[in-house]
Amino acid sequence: MEQKYTIGIVGGTGYTGVELLRILAGHPHVTVKMITSRSEKGVRLDDMFPSLRGVYDLAFEDIDLDALKQCDLVFFATPNGVAMNYVKELVSAGVKVIDLAADFRIKDLSVWSKWYGMEHAAPEIVEQAVYGLPEIYREQIKTAQVIANPGCYATAVQLGFIPLVESGLVDVNHLIANVASGVSGAGKGASVATLYSEVNESYKAYAAQGHRHQPEIKQQLDSLSETPVKLTFVPHLIPMTRGIHATLYATDVKNKTAEQVQEIFAQRYQNEPFVDVLPVGDYPETRSVKGGNICRISVLKPQDEEIIVVLCVIDNLVKGAAGQAVQNMNLMLGFEETLGLTAAPLVP
Repeated sequence: MEQKYTIGIVGGTGYTGVELLRILAGHPHVTVKMITSRSEKGVRLDDMFPSLRGVYDLAFEDIDLDALKQCDLVFFATPNGVAMNYVKELVSAGVKVIDLAADFRIKDLSVWSKWYGMEHAAPEIVEQAVYGLPEIYREQIKTAQVIANPGCYATAVQLGFIPLVESGLVDVNHLIANVASGVSGAGKGASVATLYSEVNESYKAYAAQGHRHQPEIKQQLDSLSETPVKLTFVPHLIPMTRGIHATLYATDVKNKTAEQVQEIFAQRYQNEPFVDVLPVGDYPETRSVKGGNICRISVLKPQDEEIIVVLCVIDNLVKGAAGQAVQNMNLMLGFEETLGLTAAPLVP
């Protein structure tokens, strides 16, 4: 019988945690050994998530580092600022770690502290952590011990801008990202702003003066550009449960035709299993990626003017979080990258 890798999940009560559990349940080479939650200690997994009845025979436990050290890989699906207090010990024990929060995404700790309002507890881990966007860092991910899983907004915006910035096609001083997310992106915590009656039949911008994912996006795009990028990023809340739609704008400085820009995207992503560049004239819908670890992209030049518009959709809980984390896990453990992630999106 083939040996299975053992998995621990710290903080499994939120939307990202249950999505991670759903995806891992269908993975042939891993077994979830333990799942933690201080607030729900002792509660059976299937009592909190009836959808997992008959799938897992587990109850939530308190965090036990000695037990976590017996796992091959540990996911942290915790709020920002939690993983950094535990990862050092796990790394010393040889455990691989994927953090789905923001603790290890930003390399400049002064920038991180500014946006997250706390001092970092494990700067040495930040230095060694690999940013978990396979479309850029696939080879580094394969040999990494700690992965900083990208944010949901950051994933959609980067995948839309990468071909433009890498090719030097656009003016990086004027990148604009208008991005809308479903309500699950705000997490499971109770909040007046995300009550049904507050969100339904409404559409609004928020954090327009500055969102935490902006420095994360800028850091990664800067690494692809000859000069630092200037990015205007405005997130919006849209009355749906899951999904992200990014509308991105950039100025073409090389006077390419719409067909030539389309070809740049097609060539850049031709070997990427989870990026789908749509044919000219097709525009992506969030419902076309619901439940799938897929990013669908359309690129156009309206009226053949100098502005390039990129439309990009992902499921914020899958390619924007748990699915991408499993994609990274597959690379780290030497599995086929697509393993457990090929189920078609849900319709309707």
